[in-house]
Amino acid sequence: MKAKEYLSQAYKLNQRIDSKLEQLEVLKSISMKVTSCFSHTKVCGGNIEKSQMEKTLVKIIDLSNEINDEIDRFIELKVEIMETIQKVEDVNCQLLLEKRYINGKSWEEISEELKYSISGVFKIHGQALKEIDKILKECSKV
Repeated sequence: MKAKEYLSQAYKLNQRIDSKLEQLEVLKSISMKVTSCFSHTKVCGGNIEKSQMEKTLVKIIDLSNEINDEIDRFIELKVEIMETIQKVEDVNCQLLLEKRYINGKSWEEISEELKYSISGVFKIHGQALKEIDKILKECSKV
């Protein structure tokens, strides 16, 4: 896996979590509109068909569990990426990588915060990616 792909994993996972959170809100909104139907209720045994509300609530619970699992993975991934970034020797490279891939800042924000031109930021980014590539290769040998 190349450095940029490795570092971008957390961002992509965060986008997926955000998408699922949107889906969850839609399901919750739908659940408020769904009504229970008691006409199929049986008093003594037999298969009872699940109501639409129950089906929706099950979907909400399942999606919530999925989101929680992905949030756990997201946190683990950010810690792993942060540990990898800390192995980079140059502090400017570390800062740039943290701001871009951990904090999700734009190139313009990074340029302003680090007091570099955009081209300077891209130059440091290129150096930082080379360092991360080396670190990833070393880790894959072990």
